[in-house]
Amino acid sequence: MFRSCLLAAAALLPAAATASAPTNEGTAKAKAAEPLNIGFVLYTKSRTPGTLLARWTYANAYSGPGTATGGPKSGGFAGHYHVRYFLENGTFSDEYDLQIERHRPGQFYDVTWISNGIIGARGVGMEVASGKSLAVGWRRVHD
Repeated sequence: MFRSCLLAAAALLPAAATASAPTNEGTAKAKAAEPLNIGFVLYTKSRTPGTLLARWTYANAYSGPGTATGGPKSGGFAGHYHVRYFLENGTFSDEYDLQIERHRPGQFYDVTWISNGIIGARGVGMEVASGKSLAVGWRRVHD
């Protein structure tokens, strides 16, 4: 989800955004043309214990479904999952090790997406729909 979105987003940048030595006005226009480094995902508990169904978007330019498996069989959302994301047309996008940690007090969470031992994105979430779903805002972590 994050890698392919970043590559696809870079391809969408207009030529002005990649021009060398832009003016202050050019810099502002280039930044306005760049996609936001903001994503959102809604995880909903599945009927299958330890599984979450995902609906995600990145920069309001890419979106699709996903499935997180291997989580806790009962209780809340906190746990370790393996998540696979797809684009709207069903094409595979990305997969990650997903860590959801409860942040006390309240029904808030810290969320981390990891690939090959490297953190790719971090987010914060909160329970919604009477605890049936977890709404998470996230952003890519740049090296």
